[in-house]
Amino acid sequence: MQLLGIDIGGTGIKGAPVDIDKGTLTADRFRVLTPHPATPDAVAATVAEVVARFDVDGRVGATFPAVIQHGVAMTAANVDKKWIGTDARAVFEAATKKSFTVLNDADAAGVAEMTYGAGKDRKGVVVMVTLGTGIGTAVFVDGKLVPNTELGHIEINGKDAETRASELVREREGFSFRKWGKRLNRYFQTLEALLSPDLFIVGGGISKKSEKFFGFIHTRAQLVPAQLLNEAGIVGAAAAAAAES
Repeated sequence: MQLLGIDIGGTGIKGAPVDIDKGTLTADRFRVLTPHPATPDAVAATVAEVVARFDVDGRVGATFPAVIQHGVAMTAANVDKKWIGTDARAVFEAATKKSFTVLNDADAAGVAEMTYGAGKDRKGVVVMVTLGTGIGTAVFVDGKLVPNTELGHIEINGKDAETRASELVREREGFSFRKWGKRLNRYFQTLEALLSPDLFIVGGGISKKSEKFFGFIHTRAQLVPAQLLNEAGIVGAAAAAAAES
Protein backbone atom coordinates (compact mmCIF):
# COMPACT_ATOMS: atom_id res chain seq x y z
CA MET A 1 0.00 0.00 0.00
CA GLN A 2 1.15 3.52 -0.81
CA LEU A 3 0.14 6.64 1.09
CA LEU A 4 1.32 10.21 0.72
CA GLY A 5 3.39 11.76 3.50
CA ILE A 6 3.99 15.51 3.80
CA ASP A 7 6.54 17.16 6.09
CA ILE A 8 5.67 20.79 6.86
CA GLY A 9 8.52 22.87 8.21
CA GLY A 10 9.35 26.50 8.75
CA THR A 11 11.49 26.68 5.60
CA GLY A 12 10.15 23.97 3.32
CA ILE A 13 7.15 21.73 2.70
CA LYS A 14 8.07 18.40 1.14
CA GLY A 15 6.17 15.25 0.30
CA ALA A 16 6.43 11.85 -1.34
CA PRO A 17 4.48 8.61 -1.58
CA VAL A 18 5.56 5.96 0.92
CA ASP A 19 5.48 2.17 0.68
CA ILE A 20 3.76 1.46 3.99
CA ASP A 21 5.04 -2.11 4.16
CA LYS A 22 8.69 -1.12 3.74
CA GLY A 23 8.78 2.46 5.01
CA THR A 24 10.53 3.69 1.88
CA LEU A 25 9.75 6.46 -0.57
CA THR A 26 8.43 5.26 -3.92
CA ALA A 27 9.19 8.50 -5.76
CA ASP A 28 11.53 11.46 -5.38
CA ARG A 29 10.52 14.04 -2.81
CA PHE A 30 8.85 17.20 -4.09
CA ARG A 31 9.75 20.28 -2.07
CA VAL A 32 8.30 23.79 -2.08
CA LEU A 33 9.42 26.72 0.04
CA THR A 34 7.16 27.45 2.98
CA PRO A 35 5.24 30.66 2.22
CA HIS A 36 5.90 33.77 4.27
CA PRO A 37 3.91 34.71 6.14
CA ALA A 38 3.02 31.06 6.79
CA THR A 39 -0.69 31.68 7.39
CA PRO A 40 -3.22 28.85 7.32
CA ASP A 41 -4.51 29.77 3.85
CA ALA A 42 -1.00 30.12 2.39
CA VAL A 43 0.30 26.87 3.85
CA ALA A 44 -2.84 25.00 2.82
CA ALA A 45 -2.40 26.19 -0.77
CA THR A 46 1.20 24.97 -0.75
CA VAL A 47 0.18 21.62 0.73
CA ALA A 48 -2.42 21.31 -2.05
CA GLU A 49 0.36 21.93 -4.59
CA VAL A 50 2.40 19.07 -3.11
CA VAL A 51 -0.62 16.73 -3.01
CA ALA A 52 -1.43 17.49 -6.65
CA ARG A 53 2.09 16.46 -7.66
CA PHE A 54 1.42 12.80 -6.88
CA ASP A 55 -1.31 10.46 -8.08
CA VAL A 56 -1.80 8.65 -4.76
CA ASP A 57 -5.17 7.62 -3.35
CA GLY A 58 -6.12 7.34 0.29
CA ARG A 59 -5.52 9.31 3.46
CA VAL A 60 -2.63 11.80 3.56
CA GLY A 61 -0.33 12.14 6.55
CA ALA A 62 1.19 15.52 7.43
CA THR A 63 3.63 16.68 10.07
CA PHE A 64 3.25 20.13 11.57
CA PRO A 65 5.61 22.20 13.78
CA ALA A 66 3.17 22.56 16.67
CA VAL A 67 1.42 20.76 19.47
CA ILE A 68 -1.43 18.99 17.67
CA GLN A 69 -4.50 17.85 19.58
CA HIS A 70 -7.18 16.06 17.56
CA GLY A 71 -6.01 17.83 14.41
CA VAL A 72 -5.96 21.30 15.99
CA ALA A 73 -2.74 23.33 16.26
CA MET A 74 -2.34 24.50 19.84
CA THR A 75 1.00 26.25 19.32
CA ALA A 76 2.95 27.58 16.33
CA ALA A 77 6.70 27.18 15.84
CA ASN A 78 8.19 28.81 12.73
CA VAL A 79 4.74 29.41 11.24
CA ASP A 80 2.26 32.28 11.61
CA LYS A 81 0.60 32.64 15.03
CA LYS A 82 -2.79 32.54 13.28
CA TRP A 83 -2.37 28.76 13.36
CA ILE A 84 -2.93 28.67 17.10
CA GLY A 85 -6.41 27.24 17.66
CA THR A 86 -6.82 26.40 13.95
CA ASP A 87 -8.09 22.96 12.92
CA ALA A 88 -5.15 22.10 10.66
CA ARG A 89 -6.71 18.84 9.56
CA ALA A 90 -9.89 20.58 8.41
CA VAL A 91 -7.93 23.32 6.62
CA PHE A 92 -5.85 20.78 4.66
CA GLU A 93 -8.88 18.63 3.87
CA ALA A 94 -10.78 21.62 2.52
CA ALA A 95 -7.82 22.64 0.32
CA THR A 96 -7.14 19.16 -1.10
CA LYS A 97 -10.46 17.29 -0.86
CA LYS A 98 -8.58 14.43 0.80
CA SER A 99 -8.69 12.97 4.31
CA PHE A 100 -5.74 13.97 6.51
CA THR A 101 -3.93 12.80 9.60
CA VAL A 102 -1.90 15.62 11.19
CA LEU A 103 0.67 15.17 13.95
CA ASN A 104 3.56 16.98 15.59
CA ASP A 105 6.76 16.86 13.53
CA ALA A 106 8.94 15.22 16.20
CA ASP A 107 6.17 12.68 16.89
CA ALA A 108 6.14 11.80 13.18
CA ALA A 109 9.90 11.21 13.17
CA GLY A 110 9.46 8.99 16.20
CA VAL A 111 6.67 7.01 14.55
CA ALA A 112 8.95 6.39 11.57
CA GLU A 113 11.80 5.14 13.76
CA MET A 114 9.52 2.95 15.87
CA THR A 115 7.82 1.44 12.84
CA TYR A 116 10.74 0.96 10.47
CA GLY A 117 13.98 2.12 12.09
CA ALA A 118 16.03 2.06 15.25
CA GLY A 119 13.05 1.48 17.56
CA LYS A 120 11.33 -1.29 15.61
CA ASP A 121 9.97 -4.02 17.90
CA ARG A 122 11.38 -2.31 21.00
CA LYS A 123 9.24 -2.51 24.13
CA GLY A 124 9.39 -0.43 27.28
CA VAL A 125 9.96 3.32 27.23
CA VAL A 126 11.67 4.75 24.14
CA VAL A 127 12.52 8.44 23.78
CA MET A 128 13.28 9.93 20.38
CA VAL A 129 15.21 13.22 20.49
CA THR A 130 15.61 15.30 17.33
CA LEU A 131 18.47 17.80 17.31
CA GLY A 132 18.10 20.67 14.87
CA THR A 133 16.86 24.26 15.01
CA GLY A 134 15.41 23.26 18.37
CA ILE A 135 15.09 20.00 20.28
CA GLY A 136 12.08 17.83 19.54
CA THR A 137 11.00 14.72 21.43
CA ALA A 138 8.70 11.76 20.96
CA VAL A 139 7.98 9.31 23.76
CA PHE A 140 6.71 5.75 23.29
CA VAL A 141 5.54 3.19 25.82
CA ASP A 142 5.51 -0.36 24.44
CA GLY A 143 5.38 1.10 20.94
CA LYS A 144 2.50 3.51 21.62
CA LEU A 145 3.07 7.24 21.20
CA VAL A 146 2.55 9.67 24.06
CA PRO A 147 1.92 12.73 21.85
CA ASN A 148 3.18 16.30 22.12
CA THR A 149 5.75 15.81 24.87
CA GLU A 150 7.79 18.92 23.87
CA LEU A 151 10.63 17.94 26.22
CA GLY A 152 13.08 20.15 24.38
CA HIS A 153 11.61 22.92 26.52
CA ILE A 154 12.37 21.50 29.94
CA GLU A 155 14.32 23.93 32.10
CA ILE A 156 17.87 23.14 33.13
CA ASN A 157 19.47 25.71 35.45
CA GLY A 158 16.57 28.03 34.67
CA LYS A 159 17.06 27.94 30.91
CA ASP A 160 15.03 26.30 28.15
CA ALA A 161 17.07 23.23 27.16
CA GLU A 162 16.92 23.80 23.42
CA THR A 163 18.37 27.29 23.80
CA ARG A 164 21.47 25.66 25.28
CA ALA A 165 21.88 22.38 23.45
CA SER A 166 20.25 22.37 20.02
CA GLU A 167 22.27 21.78 16.86
CA LEU A 168 21.58 25.39 15.87
CA VAL A 169 23.21 26.56 19.10
CA ARG A 170 26.28 24.41 18.39
CA GLU A 171 26.62 25.93 14.93
CA ARG A 172 25.88 29.50 15.98
CA GLU A 173 28.28 29.46 18.94
CA GLY A 174 30.97 27.48 17.13
CA PHE A 175 31.10 24.84 19.86
CA SER A 176 33.42 21.86 19.55
CA PHE A 177 31.66 18.50 19.65
CA ARG A 178 33.20 18.01 23.10
CA LYS A 179 31.67 21.19 24.53
CA TRP A 180 28.32 20.54 22.84
CA GLY A 181 28.44 16.92 23.94
CA LYS A 182 28.78 17.98 27.56
CA ARG A 183 25.65 20.12 27.24
CA LEU A 184 23.82 17.23 25.61
CA ASN A 185 25.00 14.96 28.40
CA ARG A 186 23.32 17.20 30.97
CA TYR A 187 20.15 17.24 28.89
CA PHE A 188 19.98 13.48 28.36
CA GLN A 189 20.75 12.76 31.99
CA THR A 190 17.91 15.09 33.01
CA LEU A 191 15.54 13.26 30.66
CA GLU A 192 16.72 9.95 32.07
CA ALA A 193 16.04 11.11 35.62
CA LEU A 194 12.49 12.04 34.60
CA LEU A 195 11.54 9.07 32.43
CA SER A 196 13.99 6.18 33.01
CA PRO A 197 13.80 5.08 29.35
CA ASP A 198 15.11 1.83 27.95
CA LEU A 199 16.32 3.46 24.74
CA PHE A 200 17.20 6.91 23.40
CA ILE A 201 17.04 7.42 19.62
CA VAL A 202 18.83 10.55 18.40
CA GLY A 203 17.59 12.08 15.15
CA GLY A 204 18.07 15.21 13.09
CA GLY A 205 20.65 15.65 10.35
CA ILE A 206 23.51 15.75 12.89
CA SER A 207 22.75 12.13 13.84
CA LYS A 208 24.82 11.17 10.78
CA LYS A 209 27.83 12.35 12.81
CA SER A 210 26.86 10.55 16.03
CA GLU A 211 30.36 9.16 16.48
CA LYS A 212 31.60 12.72 17.07
CA PHE A 213 29.47 13.39 20.15
CA PHE A 214 27.90 10.18 21.48
CA GLY A 215 31.06 9.49 23.49
CA PHE A 216 30.34 12.54 25.66
CA ILE A 217 26.82 11.39 26.57
CA HIS A 218 26.62 8.98 29.50
CA THR A 219 23.24 7.36 30.16
CA ARG A 220 22.11 4.06 31.56
CA ALA A 221 19.74 3.69 28.61
CA GLN A 222 21.10 2.58 25.26
CA LEU A 223 21.79 5.53 22.92
CA VAL A 224 21.50 4.95 19.15
CA PRO A 225 21.33 7.18 16.05
CA ALA A 226 18.14 7.36 14.02
CA GLN A 227 18.08 5.43 10.76
CA LEU A 228 15.61 7.29 8.52
CA LEU A 229 17.35 10.69 8.68
CA ASN A 230 15.69 13.36 6.49
CA GLU A 231 12.94 11.01 5.29
CA ALA A 232 11.64 10.38 8.82
CA GLY A 233 8.96 13.09 8.78
CA ILE A 234 7.46 12.00 5.46
CA VAL A 235 7.59 8.31 6.35
CA GLY A 236 6.21 8.83 9.85
CA ALA A 237 3.35 11.00 8.57
CA ALA A 238 2.37 8.32 6.07
CA ALA A 239 2.62 5.60 8.72
CA ALA A 240 0.38 7.60 11.06
CA ALA A 241 -2.12 8.02 8.24
CA ALA A 242 -2.03 4.28 7.59
CA ALA A 243 -2.85 3.63 11.25
CA GLU A 244 -6.02 5.74 10.87
CA SER A 245 -7.03 4.33 7.48
